[in-house]
Amino acid sequence: MSGIDFALKGKHVLVTGGARGIGRATVLALAAQGASVTTCYVNESGQVESLRRELGEQGAQGSLVRCDITDHEQAGRLCADAHERYGPIDAVVNNAGVISHLPLRNLGPDEWHRILDANLTGMYHVIRASLSYVAEVASIVNISSAVAHHGMPGAAHYVASKAGVMGLTRALAKELGPQGIRVNCIASGLVETDQMKAVTAEGRARYEQMISLGRLGRPEEIADVVLFLVSHAARYITGATLDADGGI
Repeated sequence: MSGIDFALKGKHVLVTGGARGIGRATVLALAAQGASVTTCYVNESGQVESLRRELGEQGAQGSLVRCDITDHEQAGRLCADAHERYGPIDAVVNNAGVISHLPLRNLGPDEWHRILDANLTGMYHVIRASLSYVAEVASIVNISSAVAHHGMPGAAHYVASKAGVMGLTRALAKELGPQGIRVNCIASGLVETDQMKAVTAEGRARYEQMISLGRLGRPEEIADVVLFLVSHAARYITGATLDADGGI
């Protein structure tokens, strides 16, 4: 976690998909900065319980809510409950997402919609619902992926969803800027998360060779970029996609 003070004490941030990976690191980084954090998850798990315990040990104001953001009613309740618990939402971090790998010939409509719904439509649900509860000056940070720039075989649905996130970011930056809401995007590279556990040693070596820094990123390193974008330090940045990929 960053040692920089981003002046987030007393702020309220909503983070989707906060139980593991980048989302978890973001929740903990925000809490360490003194922010109140509302986060959500889909399924009960040991990771949810350990995050709840860790926030309690920090003495942080944090709430974990079970919510499927692909359901607009659940997304609406998530935002309303967050506002009721901690007041106006100063920042929304849209991190929740899923991935699968299938060549186009095997990619049926159900799987196409599952990925698009989780990665893009769910983001739309949360942002739209949050507009009724955000602070007068607010920030939205959407987590995309470097594959939206470069493409990836066997994952057309995932790449399309992440490219859609970038387009949504640019459109909403134009639309919401006059209302005092900044909207930015992070194009995350390959990061040490649960998804990497299935990668073979040979595959990992190939990935590391692609990256200028010669290694995968850590969730905390993406979380630091989130801290910057939601903070006052980024007050004149909107509509941007920041590449945090180690130089792919």
